Amino acid sequence: MTNINPRPEKMLSKTEGGIAFKLQSDFSPSGDQPQAIEKLVAGISDGLADQVLLGVTGSGKTYTMAKVIEQTQRPAIIMAHNKTLAAQLYGEMKSFFPANAVEYFVSYYDYYQPEAYVPRSDTYIEKDASINEQIDRMRHAATRSLFERDDVIIVASVSCIYGMGSPETYLEMTIPFEVGMTIDQRDLLRRMVELQYKRNDNFFQRGTFRVRGDVIEVFPASYEDRAVRLDFFGDELEAIIMFDPLTGEKIHNVSRTKLYANSHYVTPGPTLQQARKTIKAELDWRLKDLNEQGRIIEAARLEQRTKLDLEMMAATGGCAGIENYSRHLTGRDPGSNPPTLFEYLPDNMLLFVDESHVSVPQIGGMSRG
Repeated sequence: MTNINPRPEKMLSKTEGGIAFKLQSDFSPSGDQPQAIEKLVAGISDGLADQVLLGVTGSGKTYTMAKVIEQTQRPAIIMAHNKTLAAQLYGEMKSFFPANAVEYFVSYYDYYQPEAYVPRSDTYIEKDASINEQIDRMRHAATRSLFERDDVIIVASVSCIYGMGSPETYLEMTIPFEVGMTIDQRDLLRRMVELQYKRNDNFFQRGTFRVRGDVIEVFPASYEDRAVRLDFFGDELEAIIMFDPLTGEKIHNVSRTKLYANSHYVTPGPTLQQARKTIKAELDWRLKDLNEQGRIIEAARLEQRTKLDLEMMAATGGCAGIENYSRHLTGRDPGSNPPTLFEYLPDNMLLFVDESHVSVPQIGGMSRG
């Protein structure tokens, strides 16, 4: 277990803050558990950076972790070394904290084939991937909870050390709504498109919005069984209604909410323009290097692919494989680490590494390789 301080805490207006962790279980600590819980909590209070909890299988280590979270009242990320173990931990934590935000963050690929190029035959094999929509939704729910709630437990695989969009950009691109506010509806629709939402008045699903007169309905990327209805009178927002996207039945009214982007790689227009310039500059440098080496075919293929991506970015704000350009989109130096989930975490987050004898060597190997 580790205390982490990945980034300075941002001043955020949380719509669901102030909820305490409350563990629900038919059991109470027994055996060595009370002593272990007391020592772990004391270590956290004393500012210890690292602590180790040892126990055989079935000795209640997960329950001990849950009690530590409840007693410290601090958000936590629990890292497992594979999806199967992460899913098991997620289910257990969900049962311990049914009233709190227990989220799941693992790789959303069911199948992934990286792109490849064979210069001898000028054969390009395009990247092929199958994204699990449910896991994608859960990843969005995890990042949303980190910004909107204090009572968050993230169960993650090593996917949390892989690159994703910048949290600063992700936050900058949110759209806040509050009853009584005034906003131009045409401007709102344009901003929703910038957040990678698609208009579909007939097939309403996650990541889409539809317009019916003065009513705009949007299905946020992080929601599963509810959507948001924005009821306008002219340009004034009269009501914000949570409703069932399947039946259209109203669930409840809220006074304010926020709409987060449909992609963690969403980028503001000015930032995207600057990124396109630096991508073009790197492309020119790389083409010169390849041509000097006599690798004409590779240079032609690289130029064709990159220019197509640049055109797609200019037209739609994104492209297939946009994660390849994350350094340019975040303005980072060559060779620097990309943004990861750890940059989304608040400064008082606790890190639990489950099965550390397997997880730590795996993380070390992956981060270096």
